Amino acid sequence: MNENNELLPVMLRRSKFTAAIVLNRPDVLNSLNLEMVRYINAFLQKALADKQCQFILFYGSGGRGLCAGGDMKTIAQKVKEQACGQARSFFAEEYAMDLMIQNCAKPIIVIADGITMGGGLGITAGADIAIATERTRMAMPEARIGFFPDVGATGWMFSKCPPGYPEYLGLTGYDMQGMECVRLGLATHFTNSANILSIIKALEEYEPVAVRNKDSLLAELRNRLSPFFDFNLPQNQEMDLWVAEYFAGKSDLEEILDSLSYCSLETKLCDEVFTSIKERSPTALVLTLKLLRHNEGRPLPDVFAAELKAAEHIIRYPDFLEGVRARLEDKDNLPRWNPDKISKVDLTNFVL
Repeated sequence: MNENNELLPVMLRRSKFTAAIVLNRPDVLNSLNLEMVRYINAFLQKALADKQCQFILFYGSGGRGLCAGGDMKTIAQKVKEQACGQARSFFAEEYAMDLMIQNCAKPIIVIADGITMGGGLGITAGADIAIATERTRMAMPEARIGFFPDVGATGWMFSKCPPGYPEYLGLTGYDMQGMECVRLGLATHFTNSANILSIIKALEEYEPVAVRNKDSLLAELRNRLSPFFDFNLPQNQEMDLWVAEYFAGKSDLEEILDSLSYCSLETKLCDEVFTSIKERSPTALVLTLKLLRHNEGRPLPDVFAAELKAAEHIIRYPDFLEGVRARLEDKDNLPRWNPDKISKVDLTNFVL
């Protein structure tokens, strides 16, 4: 196997001390399928076993995004074929890959330029240095197709995001752009996209002066890259306070929406929530909040185990196939959810 073959869906580019894993399906915004997950797993294991490799770099080809998420059309097709076991294999192996990245003994740097959603966030979340640009868009839109924010997000968001944002981002699919991705904790640094090639070059040419442990090597890498970073990030205290008040720690989606109906301070934000909620599967929304409450503060292996159980469960619900049909296949954007109201959703018998 030629690891630098431009036709591979994932490429491994080696320089003396760097292993760069490049997602390479630009025609579908580098969306992950099982083949790609297996390539990434294999390349990660190879980089970890290579004593000369000091750190691992991820980026996407094509210039439009790191990764738009999982290839949900393929998953839906497996469900239609009653091959749910194959669909489960994708989630199980993807989550194992994400957990490997989270626990990596070597520094991981991710350049999250452009669209970075779903499975792309699963990769980015485990990075020690996660770089956003002005072109970066991060979101968790899964409930629009009858699914839920997964890849560990229902757990790790609580350690990365300000209060209330795990619930707010997971339920509404709020679209973060540019510097906002750093402000809300899903990226660690911001740069202009014009710097990307220079950053890659600087990393590929980097030679550590001595054998370093992970923390000292990360300090050196951050220092080497700091000239490319913009640390003057804007704040939005009003939004942060509003999100914390209406979303943090909440367990009942109808109560959230009821409280928002009386909100008079941030009417635009409230209106956007109601618009977003109407677009989403009621079943997926209730499951999302259930997962967030269950997984908050839990160890990541437990989070991924709960999400795998939830994924196996929800792909068998009619809303998943209907959401994929309406959003990704026919693209009429007219999903017929069943049930069609949050009040009718009953997940009391589904135990995580």
